[in-house]
Amino acid sequence: MDDLIKQILTARVYELAERTPLEPATTLSGKLGNTVLLKREDLQPGFSFKVRGAYNRIAQLSARERAAGVICASAGNHAQGVALSAAHLKLTAMVVMPETTPRIKVDAVQRLGAEVVLHGDSYSDAAAHCTTLVRQNGMTFVHPFDDPYVIAGQGTIGHELLQQCPHLDAVFVPVGGGGLIGGIAAYIKALRPTAQVIGVQPEESQAMRASLRAGSRVTLDHVGTFADGVAVKRVGELTFALAQRHVDEIVTVSTDQICSAIKSIYEETRSIMEPAGALGVAGLRQWLAGHPQQDKTLIAVNSGANMNFDRLQFVAERTLTGERREALYAVTIPEKPGALRYFCEHIVGERNITEFNYRLARRDEAHIFVGVGVQSGEERAAVADLLRQHGFAYQDLTDNELAKEHIRHMVGGRSAETAGEVLYKFEFPERPRALRDFLAAMSGGWNISLFHYRMHGADFGRVLVGFEIPAGEEPRFESFLKNLHYEYEEETGNPAYRLFL
Repeated sequence: MDDLIKQILTARVYELAERTPLEPATTLSGKLGNTVLLKREDLQPGFSFKVRGAYNRIAQLSARERAAGVICASAGNHAQGVALSAAHLKLTAMVVMPETTPRIKVDAVQRLGAEVVLHGDSYSDAAAHCTTLVRQNGMTFVHPFDDPYVIAGQGTIGHELLQQCPHLDAVFVPVGGGGLIGGIAAYIKALRPTAQVIGVQPEESQAMRASLRAGSRVTLDHVGTFADGVAVKRVGELTFALAQRHVDEIVTVSTDQICSAIKSIYEETRSIMEPAGALGVAGLRQWLAGHPQQDKTLIAVNSGANMNFDRLQFVAERTLTGERREALYAVTIPEKPGALRYFCEHIVGERNITEFNYRLARRDEAHIFVGVGVQSGEERAAVADLLRQHGFAYQDLTDNELAKEHIRHMVGGRSAETAGEVLYKFEFPERPRALRDFLAAMSGGWNISLFHYRMHGADFGRVLVGFEIPAGEEPRFESFLKNLHYEYEEETGNPAYRLFL
């Protein structure tokens, strides 16, 4: 028997972790034409599967290693798993977290008795500082995913799944560094090789998918932060090897699809998953869209429920588009009496209007930003057909991130005096003084003609900035951008900008 399988079968997780239920998702099953089951790892102590691997690793430590205390770097669930495990075993624990970590997670770790050290703006910064502290204080490092005992601890989920549902056809697993899918896939493939193990990653954080395609581990330059629990730039060496051997496929999902999955799980369980925790359901639906199945038994791992309350408004807002129940359009209408009424009667009809913003463009025309309730992609296309038939110029903005993140909150107009304006999106770590520091960095001698910031409840703030760049100053402006050390993307050519700002 494979060494990892033996480690899974002998893992010491149940001294602290729970055997979580596998529950039917009746509404999803009916909609998708398959039996959908949810593995409720959100019901673990600490509300995440991470306690399994953390406890199994710490429980295996020698007396000398225990006496030194344990240390880890984490922005969330692994930190709580380590803190819980250390408290249960009465060990000293230190957790290094980025300064961007939401207060709710810092407080949770401190309540469990661990010392929290805040350092840097990202997990990478915290991990580097953790390495320095290990050299200084000699504490025992507990890796979040690339450790045999951690992987084996997570693999006990695979063991439970085959006990609870021996004839499962496919399991959908959130993927960050790869510890969870590595353990689950190794066990399930050993005992039921015909079952498919499918990983799920956000479109903005697909380090495992990129590595499998390249045939070796790659390091991403940037990862998205909405699903912060899987925001990993480089997967583990051990976990990558396991994925190469045992994982059938990695699918990616959008932020909107994750938000829709959070809602679907809430409707089934009345529990609110964190974004990473809902990846399994989001990926299951995405996979079925490209691989139609009937009467199969499909399992989604609900990996965690440490949702920041501040994110709920953003999740609700993006759920409609994620479910394809809202279509967003920019429409040009004639500036004359009765034009709005005509638009509502002949285009919107009996459909719900979810959002409506109006801005006079010229004396003969106006622009509207409108959200329309639809039931499917086909109905979205039907609304577009109506717009064409009635002679309205329009842009479909349903999949336009700039429109959804910024434009819908700031529809206005452009000053006639604005000259040489260019538009850029920026990201900066969301921590105390972050916006002030960003504004200070913007003082590069360029006139700011537009500025929009909105708290999204994520680890990174997103800002939209317009600059007036005089003719001939473009090279100096490009140099200015590169020296800012902020992630940025130009949006000057975005149709939503051209119409509404």
